[in-house]
Amino acid sequence: MQNQYTAKTLYGLEEILAQELKSIGAEKIEKGVRAVHFYGDQKLLYKANLACRTALKFLEPIEHFRARDEKQLYEGIYRMDWSEYLQVDQTLAIDATCSSTYFTHSKYLALKCKDAIVDQFRNREGRRPGVDLTLPDLRLHLHVQDDLCTISRDSSGASLHLRGYKTQGHLAPMNEVLAAGMLLLAGWKGQSNFLDPMCGSGTLLVEADFIARNKAPNLLRKDFAFMRWADYNAKLFEEVRNELQAAEHP
Repeated sequence: MQNQYTAKTLYGLEEILAQELKSIGAEKIEKGVRAVHFYGDQKLLYKANLACRTALKFLEPIEHFRARDEKQLYEGIYRMDWSEYLQVDQTLAIDATCSSTYFTHSKYLALKCKDAIVDQFRNREGRRPGVDLTLPDLRLHLHVQDDLCTISRDSSGASLHLRGYKTQGHLAPMNEVLAAGMLLLAGWKGQSNFLDPMCGSGTLLVEADFIARNKAPNLLRKDFAFMRWADYNAKLFEEVRNELQAAEHP
């Protein structure tokens, strides 16, 4: 089944990300600002999280509605059937962003969204889900543009620039998505020797190596938020991992 997804990225990398998504089979690709919208099935979502070098997150929009005050926002969230995505004994976390004349505080938006969800469970079952900001069973993203509210499931969890190959921090580390985007914009394909004369934590070198070897950047990651979704298909995910590993060059 084809679903609509939104890939979040850094400003200026939208075209590169659109090309990446096209190369793995995404359809109806539409570039936005710091985002690329596209369609694909469950397998493509798994592959995108593992293989796209210039994406920060992949979101699955599940509802759109209009709201111009906190009451309308609360009601829009409350109207949704949250038992489809979450059980009462599970946990949730909500991130929010806004660019609106009606709302100005993203953390307050996240709080009102949480209130609506837990109130629905409490009114139905007498109990409510908990909140876990680190490793929730369901991570949601609320985006408000003027009066248009979009609520999405976050399939990635922690930002995808966290590849899993760095064991410690550095004084001034480069974001891995930025490094990969710079290399792809420069046309790097592993066709020559590569020199980084100002190497700090080695981000450009590692990302250049991954591109040269056609190595999917997030194969080392142990956790994605979609692994806790009710419709998670572990067998399909392992199939995608194996396909990507088989495509690597020596």
